[in-house]
Amino acid sequence: MEYHNPVLLNETVEGLNIKPDGVYVDVTFGGGGHSREILSRLGPNGKLIAFDQDKDALENAFDDPRFLLINQNFRFLKQFLRFHGYKTVDGILGDFGVSSHQFDVAERGFSTRFEANLDMRMNRDTNFSAYTVVNKYEEAQLRNVLSNYGELRSAAGMARVIVEARETEKIKTSEQLKKVLSRFLPAHKENKILAQIYQAIRIEVNQELEALKEFLLQTNEVLKPGGRISLISYHSLEDRLVKRYIRNGMFEGEPEKDVFGRVEVPFKAVEKFIIPSEEEIKQNNRARSAKLRIAEKL
Repeated sequence: MEYHNPVLLNETVEGLNIKPDGVYVDVTFGGGGHSREILSRLGPNGKLIAFDQDKDALENAFDDPRFLLINQNFRFLKQFLRFHGYKTVDGILGDFGVSSHQFDVAERGFSTRFEANLDMRMNRDTNFSAYTVVNKYEEAQLRNVLSNYGELRSAAGMARVIVEARETEKIKTSEQLKKVLSRFLPAHKENKILAQIYQAIRIEVNQELEALKEFLLQTNEVLKPGGRISLISYHSLEDRLVKRYIRNGMFEGEPEKDVFGRVEVPFKAVEKFIIPSEEEIKQNNRARSAKLRIAEKL
């Protein structure tokens, strides 16, 4: 089993416009596919710093003096770069979402394909899991998670049914959750709706959107002028944040104009966005929803 098949590999790394002696960051190391490609383009004085909060990824680390792997969430980008002596860098790559490895290891609880305990933690050192969300959240909290992060029309009904069911017996496994929500899972849409439910709970467990916002704001602080971000998103909630931040440095509203009607923004988009080719999607089905955005620090 391959740990993770890197999506848009050449396009994402090309987007960084790598200088052989530059300092680059891969904030989603995973199986190391993107990192390996970056290293292949660096000279002896180049440096690659990678982040991954999942301890499983540490087994993929490279034995290379130009490489450093930090076992932390990318929301702590600036803090750990400075700890290791780097105030600024030349480029940052991010491939967000769940790795193939996390999907394929049944006991991690990320995939709808397997019977597993409700987990979904990217960082297994934390105690906050899918079990916590499903069994301890108030009905209104559950409704908001399912509605905001899963974009589910039946979020209110699902939340009510979960709360009623867990009064009789705690919902501990994926099969139990599926059974509880069976009335909302018509056969022709079951997989799609389950994927939305899992996405919603997973985003809540891992605070994915909060972490992404914190990370994006720090990219402006740590990138050198002319440095680039090359970021892959897999669903509209992520991509919307990336797109808005690149466009105007904010997640909501519009930036203020000066007296001449101009606005100051931290980045300029290098191009609109890039999606995988039909051939890549054929070889790697998980690439089908990927969207790459590249931008340069002004």
